[in-house]
Amino acid sequence: MSPPATAGAPAPGESASGPSPWVLRIVTVGLVLAALNLRPAITSLGPLLEEVRDGLHMSGSVAGVLTSVPPLCFALFGFAAPRLARRFGPSAVVCAGMAAIAAGLLLRPFVGGTAGFLAASALALMGIAVSNVLMPVIVKRWFPDRVGTVTGLYSMALALGTALAAALTVPLTDALGGSWKAGLVVWAGLAAVAVLPWIPLVRKRGPGSERTAGQTAQQAPALRITRSRTSWALACFFGLQATAAYITMQWMPQIFRDAGVSAGTAGVLLAVTMAMGVPLAFVIPRAAARLKNQGVIALVLGGCGLVGYAGLYLAPAGGAWLWALLLGIANCAFPLALTMIGMRARTGAGVVRLSAFAQSTGYLIAAPGPLLVGVLYQHSGGWGLPIALMAGLLVPQMAAGVLAGRDRTIEDEC
Repeated sequence: MSPPATAGAPAPGESASGPSPWVLRIVTVGLVLAALNLRPAITSLGPLLEEVRDGLHMSGSVAGVLTSVPPLCFALFGFAAPRLARRFGPSAVVCAGMAAIAAGLLLRPFVGGTAGFLAASALALMGIAVSNVLMPVIVKRWFPDRVGTVTGLYSMALALGTALAAALTVPLTDALGGSWKAGLVVWAGLAAVAVLPWIPLVRKRGPGSERTAGQTAQQAPALRITRSRTSWALACFFGLQATAAYITMQWMPQIFRDAGVSAGTAGVLLAVTMAMGVPLAFVIPRAAARLKNQGVIALVLGGCGLVGYAGLYLAPAGGAWLWALLLGIANCAFPLALTMIGMRARTGAGVVRLSAFAQSTGYLIAAPGPLLVGVLYQHSGGWGLPIALMAGLLVPQMAAGVLAGRDRTIEDEC
């Protein structure tokens, strides 16, 4: 019988100097696989939105509601992530989140009707929401000295999963007989694989484990995070970049299709936009971690977005590839926001609260965006007003990024 653990003893799988290499490898694989699954539920729908609307007999307004469901679910379920993490541990919650994604993607094409499609989508989005919030927490817990590098790694995987779903959904649909249901359900398999690396981490128990750390954090004095100006600036920056990202993921293929681009090419253009995040999502967090003020990066990304929207308005088909590239660069505000979440708090408990507040509040800000674009598109009969809205929102996003990028922590402000 092994001796009982003492208060100062290392956790199973850890040495006195920290986690063992094999545990860190499992965490890294888990982070990458989880990140690959955080967007296919959304970007696989964009290229097939017209077919889904026809198959489920959706009006344009209902389709607009459908495009607003992701940020709304992320906001509502994201607030629950810290409580779940304190009770069960972040790894257990992410493991359950991957299972929820797999189940939701498996069910949604076949449950029948718009209400069933929305309910199954919400199940998948619930899993994405809690995983979104806890990714920075897991990075801070397991890789405290490599926040920028590891954030860049899983941000790159997230961008890769986003791009693959956008590019491959239409070809997969054609290869599987042309059914949009088959084209959407294939992504459930990727989520099922992502469950596996988290299982040994869930089983890990003992002093210093994630569950014990969560219980310790629960006993720590609560931060009054709403008193922090940096928290609000980061929430606004996160919300406005999420607004742009979800409008892009849901509506950009339709903008190109209305300009005369084929459905397959429109999906590839969206994939190009998302694929820009693969290299940049690795570079930007590492660069941001070396800077005392990350505001300059927010300004550069916003400037690229303004040029991209101007081109999308003036010549959507003629310069489609260039606009896709520029908007892809602008969308890399997401890994910048994640990096700043890890840098604006000194402790793991602070990162949990800041991540939940910034992401959940941010997604509440983002929720009306895709719906508003759908309404403007339906009532104006064109894309002029929606594109003007997208460009206009970049200005406060850049301002919030400058404020959130200042060298300070929420613990100091609270």
